[in-house]
Amino acid sequence: MYGLAGKKVWVCGHRGMVGSAIVRRLATEDCAVLTAGSDVLDLRDGAAVQTWMRANRPDFVFMAAAKVGGILANRDFPADFLYDNLMIEANVIKGAADVGVEKLLLLGSSCIYPKHATQPMPESALLTGPLEPTNEWYAIAKIAGVKLCQAFRAQHGCDFISAMPTNLYGEGDNFDLTSSHVLPALMRKVHEAKVNGQPTVEIWGTGAPLREFLHVDDLADACVHLAKVYSDPVAINVGSGQEVSIRALAELIADVVGYKGTFTFDASKPDGTPRKLLDTTLLASTGWTPAVTLRSGIAATYRWYLDNLAAKAVRQ
Repeated sequence: MYGLAGKKVWVCGHRGMVGSAIVRRLATEDCAVLTAGSDVLDLRDGAAVQTWMRANRPDFVFMAAAKVGGILANRDFPADFLYDNLMIEANVIKGAADVGVEKLLLLGSSCIYPKHATQPMPESALLTGPLEPTNEWYAIAKIAGVKLCQAFRAQHGCDFISAMPTNLYGEGDNFDLTSSHVLPALMRKVHEAKVNGQPTVEIWGTGAPLREFLHVDDLADACVHLAKVYSDPVAINVGSGQEVSIRALAELIADVVGYKGTFTFDASKPDGTPRKLLDTTLLASTGWTPAVTLRSGIAATYRWYLDNLAAKAVRQ
């Protein structure tokens, strides 16, 4: 067991969806939360990261900072996704080792697994086949982060662990249609179709691929749990254990939003990986299970989206 009580805990990437959820979760822990936004600290600058960490001396690091995006963003900006994420991970992990951080948890992604991995995907599937081309640049960077944590464990005895979450959604998600992931993109499309009275909503691909989704508050709770109880080089999967087709997801979102129109599917656009379900047997063995159902999570996310739209309108 690792205790967070009385510790200085750096949530790296605290303004992002995952980082902000971890900050909310840590409010119930007796620890001091450290943050540093990009306006204060450029994580791609190794010297700056070293200086900040030596000045603040965190005991624990939640490594949730990353450049993220959907299929379109990965396709258009491969160099940015690979370089930025490599630099961010390398600088924070190296800095943590140099200043004597007691423990670090790196957040990766389920996209590190091969496109045609055995389903559900066990942790042992890593590096057993080709990646999904639509997000390979991000995946390669995350694999490098996992391996870097393992390397520092092996060479320097650092208690650095990695967690691989499935597809995430929730408060603070990105709803920009040019860079968002499937669930928030669908939510925005369906909402705008409802508001504008559009009879149909077009969706990329066939609607057949199966995806697993986890609410970000569940992920944050799992991260705090793993910080306390997990210490192993294996990058542990974090998921809901449930999967849904893109078509069924769109229909569920429409039901929550109150949209009565129909969907059309553009099969000329890429589907991505046909199925992507994590094997969470190892996580379950540590005593953790998710609490947020997909419907209730989508409903909460939609309320946040509406509140955010209203707040934006007031500011304008």
